Amino acid sequence: MKQHRIVLAGCGSMANAWLDEIEKRKDAEIIALVDVRREAVLEMAKRRTLSIPCFESLEEALAATNANLVVDVTIPAAHKQVVTTALQSGCSVLGEKPIAQTLEDAEEVVQLSQRTGHWYAVMQNRRYTKLIRTLRQLLADGKIGTISSIHADFFLAPHFGGFREQMDSPLIVDMAIHTFDQARFLTGANAVSVFCHEYNPPGSWYEGNAAALCFFEMSDGSVFSYRGSWCADGKPTSWDGEWRITGTQGSAEWDGESAPRLYIKKEPSEEAFIYPYQTEIAVNSWTGREGHAGCLDEMFAALEENRPAETDCHDNMESMKMVFGALESAASGKKIIL
Repeated sequence: MKQHRIVLAGCGSMANAWLDEIEKRKDAEIIALVDVRREAVLEMAKRRTLSIPCFESLEEALAATNANLVVDVTIPAAHKQVVTTALQSGCSVLGEKPIAQTLEDAEEVVQLSQRTGHWYAVMQNRRYTKLIRTLRQLLADGKIGTISSIHADFFLAPHFGGFREQMDSPLIVDMAIHTFDQARFLTGANAVSVFCHEYNPPGSWYEGNAAALCFFEMSDGSVFSYRGSWCADGKPTSWDGEWRITGTQGSAEWDGESAPRLYIKKEPSEEAFIYPYQTEIAVNSWTGREGHAGCLDEMFAALEENRPAETDCHDNMESMKMVFGALESAASGKKIIL
């Protein structure tokens, strides 16, 4: 078993979910903390009783330690610099999404990972629930036939404060990538075009556009529609969204919280205007851990086996293209080919 000596970059609130899981692992050890805010890194070390070196610079941390892995939980604006520094220093990286704040920067980072031969995997924890894994397997097994369309609704009203409320496109850039990535995961297809309208509803507490409508054409011929808002008070959806998937032999529904339901077409005994259907409640088929834990299990397994993780940066670029394609479409008012 490989032993991973980890420098954790970023000591904000997001770091805690990573640390909770990493500290349980026998194959990983946090050997240094980094944050540009001196008070944040010292507070993190004290709160978690970590007697390890603390730095304000990743370069200094890597030069002073024998780390072979960097965990990047910095703010999105810092991702490119952190990951680039780590890869060039001979470390692999596990990090929060997005890869970078522009598609061009993200492509540079992915190319650097390839040139250096070091892995970079991105946290897409919403792929790792027993419900979405079960639904994906049922779709792959053809339970509703060939997928023709997939639809997701995402309506929540979180008051984050901080950088999200100051971003130009907080919903699409910071959150929609999860739903876009889930659509790719469920269909096994990539997006080939997008038309998007984003806007900031009345009463929004975000400076940028906190709502959007997106329409994607997928590589398998299906279509994916997304409706979302981060300032939609009342009757919230799950953080995993609400889904309706149609196929040639029926439909599937998933509310993000309970077991998916399948509505499978039945051949009528005589001519019918609308065909009858039978309802099936999906039975869980996923035995792995969920959320951050499940994604980290896959990331560390990939490092152990020297292979790309399911959420390797090369794969995650396809979800990034959906994000930045949507932004380009919204800005231009035109359909964008990805």
